[in-house]
Amino acid sequence: MSLLSKFLRRKRRKPTRRPPVLESSKQESTSGTTLSQYRITTSANTPKGGKRKKQVRRSKMPAYPSYRKPKRTHWLERIITRAMIYGGLGVLIVIAWFSWGLPNIDELNKFTKTPSILVKSQDGEIIGSFGDIYGDYVPYRLLPKSLTDAVIATEDRNFYMHFGIDPFGLVRATYANLMARRVVQGGSTITQQVAKNVFLTPERSLARKVKEMLLALKLEQRFTKEEIMGIYLNRVYLGAGSYGVDAASKRYFGKPASQMTLSESAIIAGLLKAPSRFSPTNSPTLARQRAEQVLVNMREAGYLTEAQATKAKEDLTKTMNTRKKSSQSTLYFADWVMDQLPEYIGNVEQDIVVTTTLRPDLQVIGEKAISDIMDKEGDTFNVKQAALVAMSPDGAIRVMIGGRSYAESQYNRATQALRQPGSAFKIFVYLAGLEAGLGPNS
Repeated sequence: MSLLSKFLRRKRRKPTRRPPVLESSKQESTSGTTLSQYRITTSANTPKGGKRKKQVRRSKMPAYPSYRKPKRTHWLERIITRAMIYGGLGVLIVIAWFSWGLPNIDELNKFTKTPSILVKSQDGEIIGSFGDIYGDYVPYRLLPKSLTDAVIATEDRNFYMHFGIDPFGLVRATYANLMARRVVQGGSTITQQVAKNVFLTPERSLARKVKEMLLALKLEQRFTKEEIMGIYLNRVYLGAGSYGVDAASKRYFGKPASQMTLSESAIIAGLLKAPSRFSPTNSPTLARQRAEQVLVNMREAGYLTEAQATKAKEDLTKTMNTRKKSSQSTLYFADWVMDQLPEYIGNVEQDIVVTTTLRPDLQVIGEKAISDIMDKEGDTFNVKQAALVAMSPDGAIRVMIGGRSYAESQYNRATQALRQPGSAFKIFVYLAGLEAGLGPNS
């Protein structure tokens, strides 16, 4: 609204009287001269009394044009508008605050890890692993398609459509958690998991979640979807000290990741939820159930037909049955080797492989012998544990069993348990007697 319009609206001009019109008429006088006579003619709406009525002039245009007429807003609308403005400013301040200390994504390939130690038996079987075990880096183009499909169907079905953060996934996970009254689903995308695994810690806090989202946005701008998937599968932890799909494939199946089958890919994809819980070495039953759920997810996502999913389940049974099972009792021996290692090579500063004299075939026989004797005579003699060490004549340890179950107790009774000294104590008794003056016949 212009200043002129405001002025005209507040103070209208008073209508002015029309000036009288002077009409002249010429008349000749009797003397021959011309006289001018004037008659005052007033307006037609002027009454005879001489007072002019106030004339109201109506304008065709309104005082406020329609496009300038102020619109009165509702109080709720004003509150919502202010909330959106202040909320937007608050979000910008939070983003600026957490963006200040974000890690540099250019250092993605620069990472430190503890040296890895692989302990192998005489025939090359891995009987223990310590430290961070990384396999060979497998580019995205060499990864099995069944593996990437299984990961996307299980972890992030909108991976190729979102921008690093999946709003629909967050809403779905929030709804599911509210309905279950506990955390049953996570809304993190694969990009967010890369940000967490590589740059952040696994702590559960709002600050870490905000940083994770901001890093995910930066990763999406810097890398392609294929590169992000490759980084994720080569850096994620998959149980048994293994990082990356290549190390996990060699640990569980004895083959590189590029040669994995569909059933094996389902097992690896199932480990992403809880690597230690669903590890085939720790719990084959849970690993199989989780892999079957992954196959269901792939069918629902359209990556498998019903016939392919059924065939994959049959192959999964064969994979679990034919997979070479490692003996849990060998971990007693692996722990003992780690205790002896510093005496031979000092501090471990790089990845090494230790080949030992243990024979897995004889280890299985020793386990059966311990189990049989404990089942037969354990209750009779009130014995709960047993240990066994078998060596060859040259002193090489072929079998070492430190207890009935390594999962229940990691205490190695073959090397750490206290024993009665027996006749070895006699030398101390006799030496003390000889020093006191006793003789052989005393």
